[in-house]
Amino acid sequence: MSQRPAATAWALSAPALVLFACMLLVPLGLTVLLSFHVFDHATGVRDSYTLAHYLAVLNDEYYYGIFWRTFWIAGLTTLLCLLIGAPEAYVLSRMRDPWRSICLLVVLAPLLVSVVVRAFGWSMVLGPQGLVNHALQAIGLGPVRILYTETAVVIALVHVMLPFMVIPVWTSLQKLDPWVANAALSLSASPFTTLRRIVLPQVMPGILSGSLIVFGLSASAFAIPGLLGGRRLKMVATVVYDEYLHELNWPLGAAIALLLLLVNLAVMLSYNRLLERRYRRAMG
Repeated sequence: MSQRPAATAWALSAPALVLFACMLLVPLGLTVLLSFHVFDHATGVRDSYTLAHYLAVLNDEYYYGIFWRTFWIAGLTTLLCLLIGAPEAYVLSRMRDPWRSICLLVVLAPLLVSVVVRAFGWSMVLGPQGLVNHALQAIGLGPVRILYTETAVVIALVHVMLPFMVIPVWTSLQKLDPWVANAALSLSASPFTTLRRIVLPQVMPGILSGSLIVFGLSASAFAIPGLLGGRRLKMVATVVYDEYLHELNWPLGAAIALLLLLVNLAVMLSYNRLLERRYRRAMG
């Protein structure tokens, strides 16, 4: 009798598993295979295999600089989204209808607009003749070069990624019993202590999931670094794009993309383990 429910579960899960394999595992496997192919500028991709593309990336300081820039921008974006999004989610959880629905719509509204459109909008705001430079000139600080810098990329990434931080934290706050915090306040705990000892440990899963989503999407972002960073400010996704479409060196582009995936997974798993350890310590 116990085998029939298990067989039913596998049968019901089969369509999703097949779709997962077709949409993710098969393309990933083909990318791994492509990354080991030999590339010749005269004949293109050849039917022989080599580790030269991985060795070229791992032994070149140029790629180290690009990876470092990619991950510190992703980390800074995650930190800023956490500092802005967590309080925003807390305020949102304290609101009543209809204001909560209106503010939630405002938070989600940027997701309805294409990332490319938002990137072009930020290029107009941060450009030499944009709104920011006009405001700086009005107060006598003069024009500042913001567009095509790391600052412009971080600003736009925070704007794009902020909903992915607010929603998980807000969802965790929805599960929080307000009477627990009220009980702590009634026992002479300060609001800061209540927030640190009662609220924060219980919303840690939302903070963890939001941080992982924001970091992963920021590290692999292409449109914003490509449009606001310019041709000189390279990130890993833009380098992969150049190798695929400009240099036509598909194996090297595949190798860089897979190294990005591996490093991204290592950072996210380490961050996940660190926060989960602190969460268990706080709840235990």
